[in-house]
Amino acid sequence: MAIDFTRSERGTLGLEWELALVDHSSGDLAPVAPEILEQLDLTDDSGFSRLAGELLTNTVEVISGVHSTVGAAVRDLEETIAKVREVAEPMGVDLMCAGTHPFAQWTQQRVTDKERYATLIDRTQWWGRQMLIWGVHMHVGVEDRSKVLPILNGLLTYYPHLQALSASSPFWTGEATGYASSRAMLFQQLPTAGLPPQFADWTEYEAMVDDLLHIGVIDHYDEIRWDIRPSPKWGTVEVRACDGMSSTLEVGALAALVQCLVEELSDQLDRGEEVPTMQPWYVRENKWRAARYGMETILIQNAAGDERLVRDDTRELIARLDPIADRLGCADELHDLEVILDRGASYERQLAVSAQNAGSTKAVVAALVAELRDGLAR
Repeated sequence: MAIDFTRSERGTLGLEWELALVDHSSGDLAPVAPEILEQLDLTDDSGFSRLAGELLTNTVEVISGVHSTVGAAVRDLEETIAKVREVAEPMGVDLMCAGTHPFAQWTQQRVTDKERYATLIDRTQWWGRQMLIWGVHMHVGVEDRSKVLPILNGLLTYYPHLQALSASSPFWTGEATGYASSRAMLFQQLPTAGLPPQFADWTEYEAMVDDLLHIGVIDHYDEIRWDIRPSPKWGTVEVRACDGMSSTLEVGALAALVQCLVEELSDQLDRGEEVPTMQPWYVRENKWRAARYGMETILIQNAAGDERLVRDDTRELIARLDPIADRLGCADELHDLEVILDRGASYERQLAVSAQNAGSTKAVVAALVAELRDGLAR
């Protein structure tokens, strides 16, 4: 089948941030998203909504409009979050974000009453019911369809940076897992989730979608939930590799990194250069390493198999991307990655809070709520 790719402006940005709703007293998840959405309709005249429900009734998703700068996109999200708080706080509900909830039980959650979610759970069963996870999705506009897949393939080299910097799911149902990102391991259990294939051209992508439609795996291409995927409807490359983040600083920093990387790869294509890629088995190994070790990951840098600590490689990456960040107006946000490097990624901060509070995961929830409410200090 032919898949049209909507024309969009190069480098434009849209952000989607999944937020957990937690009871103020207990810190446990609160299944009140339907009530909040009923009270707060943020749909514009075109039918676009800045607030949506998700698979579970304990989650709302805040969605930015299309912006040319990271700062504008983040401010857009902040405005929506403020409106959600006005409704949630009188209900005794706080907002929180991490890749997983530190102690909530997946068996006690309610699925949103929509046919597509019922179909998903019916098909995926035990694994689908365990999708008690949150993430941040980032769309970057690509002006030419021929660039989409080379950019996607090139971004896979930076998967461990994105995963390690955003890793925020060290706990699962009250236990420390030993992983920086449990979410990464959980989400890939769904049949169309995980790492994308590395396609040579758009026709290969179309052929795969056609095959999946033919055998009934999907009903539409947007049911393919790869960690990085084309988003033909919006004319973007969509990065879905990041865990949920607990502060706007982190969302802005990772969005700036993604925007700059897409622009760098696009520049390379403009110059007629071949975008560097890595073997799929190296990409897969990098994903596992970053999920397991987070900021202590020794990542595979290139097809030659050179390796380096992700912390060191990220600092060099920031310096390399500085001129592009200046051009895109996101230099401040890009350098906020240094705050994460210096203060620790979310999983590190969560583990520290737990250790300081005799292993209490409720204390971790309180810390995550405070970070989303008050921000992560520079």
